[in-house]
Amino acid sequence: MNGQSPPPAASNGITPLQQIVASCSGALLTSLFVTPLDVVKIRLQAQTNPFPKGTCFVYCNGLMDHICVCENGNSRAWYKALPPGHLNGTADAFVKIVRVEGITSLWSGLPPTLVMAVPATVIYFSCYDQLCSSLRTRMGEHAETVPLVAGAVARVGSATVISPLELIRTKLQSERQSYRQLMGCIGQAVQSEGWLSLWRGLGATLLRDVPFSALYWYNYEKTKAWLCDRAESSEVTSSITFISGAASGSVAAIVTSPFDVVKTKRQVELGDLKAVNWSSSTLSVMRRIVAENGIRGLFAGFMPRVIKVAPACAIMISTYEFGKAYFHKCNQERTTGPLDTINT
Repeated sequence: MNGQSPPPAASNGITPLQQIVASCSGALLTSLFVTPLDVVKIRLQAQTNPFPKGTCFVYCNGLMDHICVCENGNSRAWYKALPPGHLNGTADAFVKIVRVEGITSLWSGLPPTLVMAVPATVIYFSCYDQLCSSLRTRMGEHAETVPLVAGAVARVGSATVISPLELIRTKLQSERQSYRQLMGCIGQAVQSEGWLSLWRGLGATLLRDVPFSALYWYNYEKTKAWLCDRAESSEVTSSITFISGAASGSVAAIVTSPFDVVKTKRQVELGDLKAVNWSSSTLSVMRRIVAENGIRGLFAGFMPRVIKVAPACAIMISTYEFGKAYFHKCNQERTTGPLDTINT
């Protein structure tokens, strides 16, 4: 001991500040690894079906969805359409984009992700761990449902806090306007409809994200425990957390796909002043999608979503768990000393 008292640790062995650092690191790594995948996807889509002026498209990079609008051909979009037929598949797209535009172009659209996704992820993961620690001591024999309840509540909190910022970001991306015009628009909406107008679209977001979060955390904990039993190991390794995160994320993405389609539909309509109808409920939008495209329309794009969500969840949770384990070890060494820790 060096005379310094250890920091106040949470019930899981780390402090809230250390939880924040671990979740922030996970969000950063997830964005860095997954963003290039969606950049390539957008370029391939733009090459096949170029987005005309005024058309919205959805850009997703594992943590956040972004609405982009082509205001002047391709010059103001987050993508740059190369000559038709220039890109021949994913691998070819990676090579040619880097060769023609530079490697940094693979992270186009990353700044708005970091501005919003990092604080949202920090709130979400920190709340989840704190709720788990609190609920496990109170739910007794129902402790198995703690991840489900904690995941749902944590997502409600983070989505509600970040919703006004997401609305502002979407508004900026859907229409070219100055910040003064944007503030005037927001002020007019608040004056006529009240402060709740800043949470427009929150219902569709919660219908997608809350079940996703509940299913994700419940399946993650179950899969992690099952893999530990299969490996006959009491220690949760990075490979176990990675596989558990990918598997549980895939299941949750498939189940909640209809609500993701609805959320995307409403976000895209925000950029189309003729089509936008904020009074439309989530159920009415789902009925409209079924009427136009059948039941399959509610699962449009679920395969690309799963392909994107699985690695994003795997990278996020494995990085987060690694960070927590690291801080937990540091806290133990501060308390007992490195020699005692090694001997144990």
